[in-house]
Amino acid sequence: MNATAESPYEILARYERLSLAHASDVQERLDAPGLWRGIGYRVGARLFVSGIDEINELLAVPAMAPVPGTRPWLLGVANVRGNLVPVIDLARFLFGERTQAAERTRLLVVRQGGGSVALLVDEVFGQRTVDGQQRQEAEHEDDPRLTRFVESRVRVGEQQLALLSMGRLVRAPDFRQAAA
Repeated sequence: MNATAESPYEILARYERLSLAHASDVQERLDAPGLWRGIGYRVGARLFVSGIDEINELLAVPAMAPVPGTRPWLLGVANVRGNLVPVIDLARFLFGERTQAAERTRLLVVRQGGGSVALLVDEVFGQRTVDGQQRQEAEHEDDPRLTRFVESRVRVGEQQLALLSMGRLVRAPDFRQAAA
């Protein structure tokens, strides 16, 4: 096969086929019924996971411009590839505690209505897979500050993760009302 006659897309598709040939059970694991995939992250002392389909992007924290006259949890707006995106301190919104910027602090970019919103979290610890058994053994969330966004908590290995719905979060009236 002559690589110079291939389009960049065809080259990438060929690389993907070659790499998947070396991991024969990858597709079986990804398509296994009952598996749910999410992105795990920490907000304060709490560990969360949200659906991988609800988070569009993970970013290092960029420079932000403050927005006067807003709630304290709206940190400002950031330029993300030419789009102004509001940045919300998720710990401050949920718990009233400010996130301390550190090396591992990240933004989770989530779609909201006609645009996106970025949520500041203490750290992102990667993809987590939850199977049907773990979901059956899930516990209900008992923190009243979280019950409207978190349906349950699951144990994944040694971690107790709250399943946070980004859809519920971005549709919450108080989340949408950032004006002070």
